[in-house]
Amino acid sequence: MINLVRRNLGSYIVKSHVSFSTPLRFFSSSSSSSSSERQQLLRTNPKVFDILLHRHHFTPELASRVASALAHLKTPEKADSVLSFFKESGFSNTRLEKIVKYRPRLLSASLEASIKPKIRVFQDLGFSSDDISIIISSNPAILHLSVNNNIIPTLSLLKGLLGSDYDLARLLRLSAWFVTTNLEQTMVPNFDFLKSFGIPMERLFLILHSYPRFFLLKPDILRRSVDKAEEMGIDRCSKVFIYAVRSIASMSNEAWELKLQGFRDLGFSESEILAMFVKAPSAFSGSMVKIKKVKEVLLGTGKFSMSCIVNNPMSLACSIERRFKPRIRILEILERRNLITNWPGLGKVYTLTDEKFFQKFISPYMDEVSDVYVPMSSVRGRRLLC
Repeated sequence: MINLVRRNLGSYIVKSHVSFSTPLRFFSSSSSSSSSERQQLLRTNPKVFDILLHRHHFTPELASRVASALAHLKTPEKADSVLSFFKESGFSNTRLEKIVKYRPRLLSASLEASIKPKIRVFQDLGFSSDDISIIISSNPAILHLSVNNNIIPTLSLLKGLLGSDYDLARLLRLSAWFVTTNLEQTMVPNFDFLKSFGIPMERLFLILHSYPRFFLLKPDILRRSVDKAEEMGIDRCSKVFIYAVRSIASMSNEAWELKLQGFRDLGFSESEILAMFVKAPSAFSGSMVKIKKVKEVLLGTGKFSMSCIVNNPMSLACSIERRFKPRIRILEILERRNLITNWPGLGKVYTLTDEKFFQKFISPYMDEVSDVYVPMSSVRGRRLLC
């Protein structure tokens, strides 16, 4: 076991499948093959192509590309050994193809000296074969790093921060880029800075697992984003503060201005846009196309106004198909049959869980509306006729 240690809203932003026996047949299907294809044919490695295509069942296209990259490999058996090792370690063909597509020269690396020690680091930490294959296929550059100078120190730092091998594996499954990033220049100062003004570690960990790359920002970008969030009137002690910082830091000046103009085009005033951002900054991360559609669906009911949306900005982040359309349909049926006289407020419509929505607006009227089908998406785990 390896021992691991330790004003103008526009200003509120910071910059920031075919079978072929040889590659020859694959490339000579047409007499009008391009010069580059003919040159690639001359450079290819037929033995490597045969191993990839017939022994490891890669697609002809990928097998040819990799065989060309390994044209000068004198021991094709090395590629076979590397691939066989990965398969024995739990890597699926799909993940192997992903790795060699972007890092074909890994198949010419020393299995004993270069590849096995790096896989062993993760195995010694108790990572499952599925964990390891996901992490490596997501970021094959890990296999080019030094075990002692890069991989172990990085995993040590992350484990010291997260506290367990389980949480470390969970994070790297989400973003394997942490292994190939200089954390001493990004994550460490960013964490220290955010902790310095009182953001609880539980909230930082929540953000880390929801938006992992946020902590890999350059520290100066993060600091300027914090300043801008404060200028917009968001208190550092507020639960939404860290989300506001993330939203600001995720957009360039141009993207931010386009986002603001999109809200203006939808009929929101400057003060309403600012009020919505202060209340629910995460709502601004969605595409304007989706936001526009949500607004149209809500206003189309005739039951909700623009002010309702301003007061409930997170409604703009909800799914139209899975949340709004089924619930709106149910409410329309209940109203049409005089089973309800008033609709619930927008807040209840989008915040109630599926189970609670069922209990409040469907269960009491099952006998009266049993002839109408309610999609399963409206109430998770239930098949209803209402």
